[in-house]
Amino acid sequence: MARYAMVIDTKKCVGCGDCVVACKTENQTPEGFHRDWIAQQTHGAFPDLTLEIRSERCNHCENPPCVPVCPTGASHIDEYSNITLVHHDKCIGCKACIAACPYDARYVHPDGYVDKCTFCIHRVKQGKKPACVSVCPTHCMYFGDLEDPTSDASRLLKSRKWKVIAPAAGTKPQVYYLI
Repeated sequence: MARYAMVIDTKKCVGCGDCVVACKTENQTPEGFHRDWIAQQTHGAFPDLTLEIRSERCNHCENPPCVPVCPTGASHIDEYSNITLVHHDKCIGCKACIAACPYDARYVHPDGYVDKCTFCIHRVKQGKKPACVSVCPTHCMYFGDLEDPTSDASRLLKSRKWKVIAPAAGTKPQVYYLI
């Protein structure tokens, strides 16, 4: 079984938003909603400040709190990829998964089901990269199988310092940020 992850180099990301546009286009995300977004975080105290810019999305956790709270089984982990997904036809829009997600990565689609990033599993199954990764002009986004030691994601996590968002949540996120 694959264990897909995304690695984002915060030293290269300029916050251009190309990843957001590619995702909206690829996944036909309705106007006013998003599956990924650009976040900015300031560190330090004046005059010694740094700005971190990063692309954020569902973290496709190894221990996703959204899956066990789903009353219908709509939220699930894909057996092929270990990617957290939602069966739209099983979702009743109860929002339990939205409340459980520490990353604020889900929204209710206008058609009534909960939607989120899928790491573009439809592209991954075709041997392609997620849309956001494929269009990044600064090449700050990487995607790969952590079970494959030669994948870009595996190599970068072994060679650089990294962090995850909200590690104390215990979710074991699969989106890593190089620092």
